[in-house]
Amino acid sequence: MISVRDDLRALQGYHSAQVDVRIRLNTNESPEPPPTAFRDAMAAEVSNIEWNRYPDRAAVALREAIAESHSVDVAQVFVANGSNEVLQTVLLAYAGPGRTVATFEPTYQLHAQIARVTGATVVEGQRADDFTLDPNEVERVITGSQPHVVFLTSPNNPTGLVEPMERVRQILDLAPGLVVVDEAYAQFSDWSALELIDEDTPMVVTRTFSKTWSMAGARLGYLIGPSWLVAELDKVVLPYHLDAVKQIAGRLALRFASDMDDRVRQTVAERTRISSTLADLGTTVFPSGANFVLFRPDGHEGRAVWQGLVDRSVLIRDCSGWPRLANCLRVTVGTPDENSAFLDALGEVLADRSTRLQLSLQTSSETSLETSQNGADQ
Repeated sequence: MISVRDDLRALQGYHSAQVDVRIRLNTNESPEPPPTAFRDAMAAEVSNIEWNRYPDRAAVALREAIAESHSVDVAQVFVANGSNEVLQTVLLAYAGPGRTVATFEPTYQLHAQIARVTGATVVEGQRADDFTLDPNEVERVITGSQPHVVFLTSPNNPTGLVEPMERVRQILDLAPGLVVVDEAYAQFSDWSALELIDEDTPMVVTRTFSKTWSMAGARLGYLIGPSWLVAELDKVVLPYHLDAVKQIAGRLALRFASDMDDRVRQTVAERTRISSTLADLGTTVFPSGANFVLFRPDGHEGRAVWQGLVDRSVLIRDCSGWPRLANCLRVTVGTPDENSAFLDALGEVLADRSTRLQLSLQTSSETSLETSQNGADQ
């Protein structure tokens, strides 16, 4: 039997629980579909696709639309099938065997996963207990390993933390190679590293259409960086990798920026409500600049709380088995009704488990007292 590469044997694929529930808040998708006008425009343009012809290999119209939305040159834009293919393309070009990639854990799991698949060595720095990034740890990791690629996620997934500009600048000053700032959730944050992009700085910012633009089903992502770096990516990406439908969808979506801005504002408001209510329920809530909230139900087993929610037809992300995230759970911000249903269900689960614990302790205490009394009688 043919065996897989030796360095891949210990790796596992990326997994997220797929459960049939009424409310699904586990994968950080947009809770709302694209606007009706987008769907109508999409249907009209798709009907005119020349299906017997290959799509535009350079995706020029889509890249021009993205470039205009960010006020950059079209040569600074690279597009691919979701931000994960963008990351993979970057790593194929700038990492690989004999090269080192640095991450700061806990963070997005696929950064290290894809780096290892390309054959690179991964060096993992560690965040502080509150998941912030200590500048001394940044210096230790970068000066010690001299990585060819450094990943920084802002807002960070799964913690929600927004990296301050000074931390990004510190990494740029220290890193000998490429700095990749993954901004899958940047629209929900208060600042973006895009303002640091220029032709002289070896840094790229990656984005996705899956969150703000309600297009997770399309799998479309992009990168903005120096034009010389973008040109190198064309050497490793497959020809005609981005189909005609995706190119149309991305270009049309950008016409509805005001609709998306309204949704971002609602998501941020709901994120605040969720965080406040979680704190009222006695959980530890970590600050978030994304469309999700990481929390720890103190005094409760995270996996048991997750199962209690599933039993009530609510699915969130169980992070309790991940390194550094014992008993932690992550909830995506949904519609107001979905969020209320989640909070109500969580309140029931926590109250139910607290009641069970109290009864257990009471029973244990009564049993101990009875045993003690029996012993005295003897």
